[in-house]
Amino acid sequence: MLSFLTKKKVQEKKLAEIFVNSTLKTIDEGFPEVVSLIQEDPEFKTPPTVDLSNSDDFLFIILAGNLEFIPNYFTDYQDFRLINQIMAKLSDILAIEVVELQKLISSYQQYLHKVNHPSKNTHYAMSKAIFYKYELNNFQQEYFMKMKTPNPIFLKRLDEIVSLFIWDWDSIKAKLKVVE
Repeated sequence: MLSFLTKKKVQEKKLAEIFVNSTLKTIDEGFPEVVSLIQEDPEFKTPPTVDLSNSDDFLFIILAGNLEFIPNYFTDYQDFRLINQIMAKLSDILAIEVVELQKLISSYQQYLHKVNHPSKNTHYAMSKAIFYKYELNNFQQEYFMKMKTPNPIFLKRLDEIVSLFIWDWDSIKAKLKVVE
C-alpha cells in the first residue's frame, strides 16, 4: 500500500540513458546469438545466411518496438519527454541528427505495423519484421516460401528470442518512480 514511499526516484533523462546504453549493449552482445539461433533452426530448408556485421535492421526493429511500448506505461507527456530524451541520447551515440533518427525510427515503426496488419501486437510485429528484413523466406520450406509467410513454428521461436530484447516496463515502474 505504501510502495510509492519505497520506490527509488529516477529522472527521465537518467532512465533514457539507462535504456539506450543497456539496449545497445544487449543488441551488440545478443545479435550474434540471434543469428546463430536463426541459422540453426530446423524449420529452414537451408541455413539462412545472415551477416553478423548487418545488425542495423535488428537494432532499429528492437528500438522501434520498444519505443512503441513506452506510451502504454507513461502518461501526462512523460512518455513524450522520455522518448525525446532517448532520441537525443541515441542521436549522440549513433552520430545521426535527431530529426533524421526520428524519421528512421518512424519508418521502422510503420514497417512493424505493415508486416503485422491487422494485428496491433508490437511484439509479434518485431519478429515478423526481422523475418522479412533478413529475407528469411528464401530459406524456408517450399510451402511457406510460396505463401511468403513465416513458418509458425519458427515464428514462435523468434517471438521467444525477441522477448529477451523487450523492456519490462511493468517491473521498472514497480521499482522506480520516474520524475522529470
